[in-house]
Amino acid sequence: MRRVALLLLLPLAGCMAPATPRPEAATVATPEQWLNGLPGHGTVDPRWWQAFGDPAMTRLVEAAVANNVDVAIAVARVREARAQETLARAQLLPTLDTSAGASRARSVNAFGQPSESTSAQPVVQAAYEVDLFGRIADQVSAARSNWLASEAAGDAARLSVASATASGYATLLALDARRVVVKDTIDARSESLRIARSRAEVGYTSQLELRQAEAESQAAALILPQVELAITRQENALRLLAGELPGPVERGGSLTALTAPAVPDQGLPSELLRRRPDIGQAELALAASDATLSAARKQFLPSVRLTASAGEVFNSLLLDPIAIWSVGGSVLAPLFEGGRLRAGVETAAARRDQAAFAYRKAALTAFREVEDALANVASLRRQRAIAEAQRAAIADARRHARNRYRAGYSSYLEELDAQRALLQADLGLVQLRADQITALVTLYQVLGGGWQPGA
Repeated sequence: MRRVALLLLLPLAGCMAPATPRPEAATVATPEQWLNGLPGHGTVDPRWWQAFGDPAMTRLVEAAVANNVDVAIAVARVREARAQETLARAQLLPTLDTSAGASRARSVNAFGQPSESTSAQPVVQAAYEVDLFGRIADQVSAARSNWLASEAAGDAARLSVASATASGYATLLALDARRVVVKDTIDARSESLRIARSRAEVGYTSQLELRQAEAESQAAALILPQVELAITRQENALRLLAGELPGPVERGGSLTALTAPAVPDQGLPSELLRRRPDIGQAELALAASDATLSAARKQFLPSVRLTASAGEVFNSLLLDPIAIWSVGGSVLAPLFEGGRLRAGVETAAARRDQAAFAYRKAALTAFREVEDALANVASLRRQRAIAEAQRAAIADARRHARNRYRAGYSSYLEELDAQRALLQADLGLVQLRADQITALVTLYQVLGGGWQPGA
């Protein structure tokens, strides 16, 4: 019967809206190789944060991935999309309903005498829409692609939360290191103030030098509460990522104890398109929009619906129940819709083009992020080597300045300049160490974080 219906309705297929190809401007051309590629070792492990060698960091990241609110929202969206796919797939199946009616009546018969009767009529009804042209199948395909896209979006959310937590933890350890540097500076300036005060008491130095020492000691002390406030805020931010109330965060060690893992193998740029969940989401969203456009075009075609029903009539006046049934079919073909169907096709085509350009943007953004991350890792390596050499020179100069000041061969200004230089060098080196860790975290993230579609 399906073959006969296709032959009868085939002439109407010419009424379908013409196909609209994807815009050529949305095509993605992948580079042949990375401009800033680095020697790599192995692929990205899905639990890449363990490579930093801090158990507290591992626990925090895994708690965030499990309990983060944004991840929970993404999981709920996956359930919604899965239900929508089930709803769309149900259209391919027939529907089966049942109904029953009963009544009791009192009337007058032909002889003028009252008559009472009880009747009941249970009926089973079936209906089925024949998907001759694949419109419903396209809707199912769109729903499935949207479901898979929501899963990829959930994976992207988990990767983003893991990266933000790992980077935030490194920032917290950097703030701890800054606090140590500031406390050391406070101790050094307190010692300088003690020397300045003892010299001023015996008239060896002026009150100006004493006041300068007091001011610089207070200036260093002023930095400490600022750093402690930043630590508290960073802890609260990390607790929020982990879906917890504000409070302290466990540390596994110091910033210098964090292991800088090896740079992973970057692979070819074309392989990146299969390794990032955000690109997978964009690709699946594009597939869904393609299927939706195909279904919209097929709205111009006729639809065939088959119906059947069967039941029995029971009546107290009848000796036996009467069986009733019906079988039929209908064809619905659009004749005049006031432009509604064509507007639906244009809307679907526009959304498909948006999805195509969104995919292009996601791919171009991914290529740029990887290049930036690789360049950042290489640059920070060079910066840290220079900063460590600079810090060693400044520390040696600070040692000489301190000895000269204690021996009375130089003024407090010379000692102060050396202290300031060492403070800036130490703070800069702490920041560079933290930047190196966060740069590696970013590199793991932009390379896809070990994502595998459907895993």
